Amino acid sequence: MSSRNLNSRRLSKSIDIPALICFFALLGIGWLTLFATVYEGGGIQEVFSISTEIGKQTIWLGLSIVAFIATFSIDWKFWSSFAYVFYGFSIFLLVAVLILGVEVKGAKSWFIISGYSFQPSELAKLGTCLAVASLFGSTQLNLKNDKHLLLGLGLVALPVFLILLQPDAGSAIIFSSFVFLFYRAGANPVYYVLSLSFISIVILTLIFGYPPVIMIILIAAIGVLLLSINNNFKYVANYLLIVLASYVFNRFGYGNFVFFGLSVLLIGLIVVTIRENKVRFLSITIVSSIISTLISLATQWSFTNLLRPHQQDRINVWLRPDLCDPRGSLYNIIQSKTAIGSGGLTGSGFLEGAMTKLNFVPEQTTDFIFCTIGEEQGFLGVMSVIVLFMLLLYRTIMMAERNRLDFIRYYMYGVAGFLFLHVFINIGMTLGIMPVIGIPLPFMSKGGSSLLVFCIMFGIIFKMDLVRNR
Repeated sequence: MSSRNLNSRRLSKSIDIPALICFFALLGIGWLTLFATVYEGGGIQEVFSISTEIGKQTIWLGLSIVAFIATFSIDWKFWSSFAYVFYGFSIFLLVAVLILGVEVKGAKSWFIISGYSFQPSELAKLGTCLAVASLFGSTQLNLKNDKHLLLGLGLVALPVFLILLQPDAGSAIIFSSFVFLFYRAGANPVYYVLSLSFISIVILTLIFGYPPVIMIILIAAIGVLLLSINNNFKYVANYLLIVLASYVFNRFGYGNFVFFGLSVLLIGLIVVTIRENKVRFLSITIVSSIISTLISLATQWSFTNLLRPHQQDRINVWLRPDLCDPRGSLYNIIQSKTAIGSGGLTGSGFLEGAMTKLNFVPEQTTDFIFCTIGEEQGFLGVMSVIVLFMLLLYRTIMMAERNRLDFIRYYMYGVAGFLFLHVFINIGMTLGIMPVIGIPLPFMSKGGSSLLVFCIMFGIIFKMDLVRNR
């Protein structure tokens, strides 16, 4: 057997074949979906014409595959050695685009050269992944140390700050995916509990307003103090009656009475808690309740006074669609759901989507590309794409966990976080369960920046996975 055939067999045994199949399957489905969205009946000429959308995307796809092969050919140590160089270069581009970039839809986020656009924030994802992985891969680092944790947060916060200056809130939000990497690297779980509590208070306030949220905070504080005083569940039934009575009175318009009653009960429990010599526990409960109340009040004030009308509409479309105009801000979501629902089980067929052809769904080639899959391929096509994404995500995490090198493991977790959040938010946007913030669907949405960077990131991953046994 020749040495070339032997090397090929060794490579096929080393490379993660399931992940590779998912990767190229998504690339192919993405190109076909975009073709179905923009095809105008011009034949094969459309594919190779640089003046058409599908022609430009074909060029980007070719360049992305070349970039994938090139990065796969480079030794993984190159990325470890030059991690901070790439990070610095991506920061330089984010600064440069604020000065030299072209404004598109109110955001100065793009360089446009000869009709082709490039978004530096996409490259910043790669640079930040490499930098954070290099930092966390250091043997001297301990995320239980707040200084080390702040150093990692600083690496993430700098590109986020520059992206917000463009302003591009959607791309900035995607960087929150680093929470997965930080958790895997050993960050204190308490910070995650506090973050989830903060997010919950904000969302509940935006949905129900601050008075009901403050009542919920009072009820929670009462429950905590009851359990701490008795140290058992003796008064759980009474507590449940308090919750039920509060709901009923509030439902029938006696909110002020409920608030007054809960406040009196809480004051009484505070006195009892002091007599039980549980002052420290009481202090934590009171401080937490005050902070939670202030967060709720600040959220309501910020929504009313700081956000612009179109920003308020985006949040209301997500959390309060009953307040939105079906022919205005809610129009995109209604059309998106209609297109996906019209596909039924098997869809209308490739190139046979009526809503796709008649452009009923705005931004269908970018933010709402998933609608084309739903309409033309139906439920089976939608589930197939979701399964492919989940399999690729699962295999990426598996590759990370079986690798012995911290730098490689953390880099893979960073990419997995980006992939998950992109897919979750984009598909969530089309279904109306996430706010519409302009997040592309990886490998599928029109645009070369996202496609190119994701291909580079996965080219590096497949190369890194080859050294898993070292």
